[in-house]
Amino acid sequence: MDEKIAFSQRLADAMRASGYEPRPAVLEKEFNTRYWGRPVTYQAVTRWLKGEAVPGQDKLQVLAQWLGVEPQYLRFGETVVRQVRERKARWEEGFSAEERQLFDAYLQLPMDRRKLLCEVMRAFVLAYGEKTQA
Repeated sequence: MDEKIAFSQRLADAMRASGYEPRPAVLEKEFNTRYWGRPVTYQAVTRWLKGEAVPGQDKLQVLAQWLGVEPQYLRFGETVVRQVRERKARWEEGFSAEERQLFDAYLQLPMDRRKLLCEVMRAFVLAYGEKTQA
């Protein structure tokens, strides 16, 4: 399914779930009362609801907050949100405190030192570890 059409369906579903009729006039009015930037036009929100366009990140944030959903859900759908949650849970549960401290120390290094360390680790994995994607 086209990502713009999928976005429009998620937007319409979120509007219904929040008690709003998914019509351009409703979306334009409700969005513009919450958005601090330049107001969006009737034509722009019509394109969102018809699956012809996806708003930028700043507008997605406003839509998500208004409709009580995650911006990632509106933009990418439940599958991606679930994958992100699973990866985050693996990250939080899968490492010891010592490993997290080591990674924090890595993040403190300048970029050229990080690249060097990555090269050393890749060489080490190739020489002594199992074949993994590094």
